[in-house]
Amino acid sequence: MSLWNQCVASWLGERCTIHSVPRRTGILPSMLSAALLFIGAMAGAAAQSAVVDVQHAWARATPPGAKTAAIYMTLVNHGPVDDRLLSVTTPIAGEAEVHITVSENGISRMRPAGPLTVAPGSPIELKPGGYHIMLMDLKAPLAEGQSVSVSLTFEKAGKIDTTAVVEKAGSMGPNEMPGMKM
Repeated sequence: MSLWNQCVASWLGERCTIHSVPRRTGILPSMLSAALLFIGAMAGAAAQSAVVDVQHAWARATPPGAKTAAIYMTLVNHGPVDDRLLSVTTPIAGEAEVHITVSENGISRMRPAGPLTVAPGSPIELKPGGYHIMLMDLKAPLAEGQSVSVSLTFEKAGKIDTTAVVEKAGSMGPNEMPGMKM
């Protein structure tokens, strides 16, 4: 008698008789078991997956010789569970990571933010003065009108490739309205 059956029998205060069931062998039962395991795993993964949408990715033009820049965007999680932005890569920089700008004693400083959680239905705006993708060791300056390839890797949504459009130096957002100064 298995431990489980002993526990149940003991709890019920009854005597149990265990009958053994003959084990079926062959390829068909094995294939059926494998198919059921695969379907169960896929259903579990689908229930826990996140669908992240990357919107309005942009960067500012940089002066010649600049070694750093930032990319901004909005991340929207359309899935049922939280997801986390784990890493960022781009061919235009030696290193890219999520940073946050914090103010301490009236001085703004940027620091690594670590994985960024994107909750369902709560868009995260990466913008000047807040969260942003920090590019370090730029391979060339960013020029207005240029398109920059960026790969974002999320814990659940996986790798998402996007393109950031380079806006004019000092811009405060994508396609800033003419005449606006911020």
